[in-house]
This record gives sequence, C-alpha cells and structure tokens, in this order.
Amino acid sequence: MNRATLLLPVAVVAVAAALSSIFIVDEREKALVLQFGQIKAVHEEPGLYFKIPLVQEVVRYDDRILGLDVEPLEVTPLDDRRLVVDAFARFRIDDVRRFRQAVGAAGLPLAEQRIDTILRAQTREVLGSVTSSEILSEDRAILATRIRDAARSEAATLGVEIIDVRLKRTDLPEQNLDATFARMRAEREREAADEIARGNEAAQRVRAQADRTRVELVSEAQREAEIIRGEADARRNAIFAEAYGADRDFFEFYRSLEAYSRALLAGNSTMVIAPDSEFFDYLKASRPER
Repeated sequence: MNRATLLLPVAVVAVAAALSSIFIVDEREKALVLQFGQIKAVHEEPGLYFKIPLVQEVVRYDDRILGLDVEPLEVTPLDDRRLVVDAFARFRIDDVRRFRQAVGAAGLPLAEQRIDTILRAQTREVLGSVTSSEILSEDRAILATRIRDAARSEAATLGVEIIDVRLKRTDLPEQNLDATFARMRAEREREAADEIARGNEAAQRVRAQADRTRVELVSEAQREAEIIRGEADARRNAIFAEAYGADRDFFEFYRSLEAYSRALLAGNSTMVIAPDSEFFDYLKASRPER
C-alpha cells in the first residue's frame, strides 16, 4: 500500500472536520455555540464562524420581528360589562443568551406560551381599570400602549422585547349580546319617545300661538269692520237726512218704493193690510176730475 493510498482517508477526514467546524450566521438570525449544553459563544452579527467539531453545536434563533396572536379572553371593565378581547403582539428575541437560559431547548414555542400568559394578565389588569366605553372608543390605542409597556418588563426576563400590542377585536360575549341589544333598543325607544313628546309640546305651543293670533286678527278685523260699517251707516243716514231736507215728498216716494221692492217679492205677495193704509198711498190711482 503506497503513501497516497494512506493519506487519502486522512485528507477526507481532515476536510470533513474542517467543514463541520465552519458555520455561517446570516443577517436574519442569531446563533449560540453550545458545548455539552453550556453556552460557549454568542454570535449576533452576520459572518463566518468556527466551532469544535463533535464537541460543540450551533443553535440558531430568528432575529426578525415575530408575530403572536393572543388567545381571546374575557375581561371585566369597571362598569361590569364583560367584553371578549382579541389582541395581537409583535416581539423579537433581544438577548439570545437570556432567551436560551429562560426557555432551554424548548425554544420559541415555550417562549410564545409565556408571552401569551404575560399579555393576557396585563390585558386583564389594564382593561379592568377602565370602563367599557373607553375600551370601545378611540382610546384603545392608548390602552394597548399601556399593556405593551406593562408586559415589557416581564418579557425582558425571557430575553424578549415586546415591540407592539394591538387590540384587534373587542366584542360582547355571545350570551350578553341579546340583553345588550335589548337594552340599547330600549334606550333608543326612550330617546325617541322623549323627542316625540318634546315635538308634541312644541307643536302645541305653535298651534296655541296660531289660534291666539287668529283670534286677535279676526277680532281686529271685526272691530275695523264694525267701525267702517258704523261710519257707512252714519254717512248713509246723513245722506238720507240731507235728501229728506232737500225734497221731502221725493224722499218719502223713494222710501216707499224701497219698501214695495222688499215687501212685494216672489213667493211673498200675500199681505193683510187695511185698504186705507198709508203703505198704499203711492199705489192708489188718482181719479181724473170731470
């Protein structure tokens, strides 16, 4: 057996050992070098690194921002109206050494369970200190920030940074929906009844004012009519008096003709009067003298 034949296996083993001692960390991850479970090195910057083959191992963790949907939970605000809250959190592994010490070989799944527990506890605490109206209003963003800030200190013990927390959904529990809708309907019906009552009251005032104005206008018109009628009668009487003074016989003849026209109407031609009554003076024909 020649030397080349002996050196070939050695070269293959050496190349394999060299290759197994090299590993690459890219910009999306962080890496730990473990030796019999103990952390020997932390690599957070991208690059080419070395380890001892067969003795050391490399554990990689995602360095990107990760998302976590918090399981829906029921909270009880100050006004005792229970709400179902659905939240969403974004986080990243900030301290990879502490992260490994906190969760061990279980890694990210265990960390997500613990973060979920932290966020649920802080959500109940923060939302339990305000009313349901504040939770359902535009102040939700402020409440989410309070939850994030409160959860950060606890998550830091896991080597995790909570970047953001959002309240995606805040609804009433299913069993409370009917009662809440009934109460809302009753409140709206009460408001509608109040508006109708106020409208009827305003309508009554308008009608009363209109009736009063109508009575005042009619009374004023009747008063003016009576004045005008009185003035006309006075003027008529004055004209009659003047006519009577100017020609007494003609005036009596004119008044008699008026009396005839009013008395001798169709359907009213029956009169019981003495023949020598003065009423017929102008109807008697004078006999011609012989």
